Order: sequence, then structure tokens, then C-alpha cells
Amino acid sequence: MSDEINLGPDCQRALENLYLFLDHELAEGDWDAVHAHIADCAPCLTQFDVERIVKELVARSCREKAPDVLRAKVLTSIRTTTVTVRTERVGETDA
Repeated sequence: MSDEINLGPDCQRALENLYLFLDHELAEGDWDAVHAHIADCAPCLTQFDVERIVKELVARSCREKAPDVLRAKVLTSIRTTTVTVRTERVGETDA
């Protein structure tokens, strides 16, 4: 038994525009078309819900401030990191 779901062209069009739909970046007519399709299509509604929840979790995570101890460790690490650049000339070997 396969877990794949065959999606029609309306589903593909709706899913291709899902992120624009979620961000309210579609033209009004396109937004209405995606909205109507999602309302009537269970697989697309499920995908919409998953993407909406992920988007909300990411947004919430980005609002949280790291603990001061962690911030200090990261800043110290950034300030103390050094980069060593090694160049070799063509034909030279390490001796």
C-alpha cells in the first residue's frame, strides 16, 4: 500500500502558493481561489494546517531571548575564534 496521494492540478496550484497564502502575499483573487480550494480539499487543508503550525512555532521561537549565560558564551566564542589561512605555491611540498 502506498502513502502517496495523487493531487490534481488545483491541489498543486494551491500548494505552490501556500506560503504566499499564509503570508497574505497573494492578489485578492488568487487568495480567494486558494482559500476556497483549501476549504473543500482535506489533503490540502491538512498540509495548510501543518505549515501554519510550523510557521507559528518558528515565529514564537524567534521572539524568545536566549538566557544571558548562553548569550555571553556565544559572544565570547565569536570574539575568540581565529582563522588560520594556509597558502601553498604550485610545485612546493611540505618538507
